[in-house]
Amino acid sequence: MTRISLPASIDAAPAGAQPLLEAVKKQIGSVPNLFRLTANSPAGLEGYLGLSGALAKGALDAQTRERIALAVAQINGCDYCLSAHTYIGKNLAKLDDAEIAANRNGRSTDEKADAAVRFAVALVQNRGQVSEDDVKAVKAAGYGDAELVEIVAHVALSTLTNYLNEAFDTPIDFPAVHAAAA
Repeated sequence: MTRISLPASIDAAPAGAQPLLEAVKKQIGSVPNLFRLTANSPAGLEGYLGLSGALAKGALDAQTRERIALAVAQINGCDYCLSAHTYIGKNLAKLDDAEIAANRNGRSTDEKADAAVRFAVALVQNRGQVSEDDVKAVKAAGYGDAELVEIVAHVALSTLTNYLNEAFDTPIDFPAVHAAAA
């Protein structure tokens, strides 16, 4: 049971959120609970979708974006996001089980992606206060300034969804994965 309203349908959501939820349904075929919960604030939902959509057009590939989301969700203990991103990682980004396990442990089996995931982990663990060596390491792996900004933005986006789900106890509507089982 959520701690705030979870609109049962698109029509039950606030009027300002309904077109946004319709767009989500059209794009992915359903409206996961995270979107329905966030729809309590049409502005919050618009902000989330706007940032997510903009970052999807960025320099980081879908696999790296999922790797970051998995690492951040694990650190923040968000079972909803771990469940969603494990599903998305396997089925859309085509990450294998070993890669997903590595991501949840703050690493990657891919050398370049490993630098991005480690940088994301450093951001979360140090609340943005990364060292010069952290920045140098991710740059040495081949990431440019735009990609570094996007890594920070993906950490922020993941943190937003982690906090929404944890604060309001969003019911998991993906095959369940739990943070304690990394």
